[in-house]
Amino acid sequence: MPSPCDPEFAPAGDVGAALMMIDSRLRSIYAGKAGIDPEQQELIDQFTASMGPRGIDDLVEGACTLIYMFMQWLRMAYEDHDRDVIEYVVPSFVASTRMMRKSVRPEVIPTMTGLLVAAGTGLSPSLWRRQYGDWTKDEMNALEATAVLLAEHINRLTDDQDFATRLITEALTRSSED
Repeated sequence: MPSPCDPEFAPAGDVGAALMMIDSRLRSIYAGKAGIDPEQQELIDQFTASMGPRGIDDLVEGACTLIYMFMQWLRMAYEDHDRDVIEYVVPSFVASTRMMRKSVRPEVIPTMTGLLVAAGTGLSPSLWRRQYGDWTKDEMNALEATAVLLAEHINRLTDDQDFATRLITEALTRSSED
């Protein structure tokens, strides 16, 4: 019997927009910029303001889709080495988010950890989260940080700063061709 949190029931959202935001954050990190570039933040704020409520919902769904895709890739990569993705990703994720006090409030770390565990066990992060009500404002930065940390983890594993972005871009290209 399929779970109500099965990914086949989840909307994909605006994966392209979510990937653009995550890639922008990664490029900023790799450029060695401390904090968020005010000019970049202004552009992101203008972009999200132009989306409207439905567009924001699509962006959130897109970020959840990225988290799912990243965790599935990590799951397969770790299984190739007889390791468990939850065991190797979640502890470092929790440690990293605990250090991000300006971006990630401590009370949302359990929810973001739950998203990773849901995705790592084959469930849709967005449908898993939906069980607990509407997203909160505090969870928005944490959601973005979660996707960025996963992408950066993949990039570190592959020793390629563009691998995670390319992984998703190629998947999107393949799905549009099908």
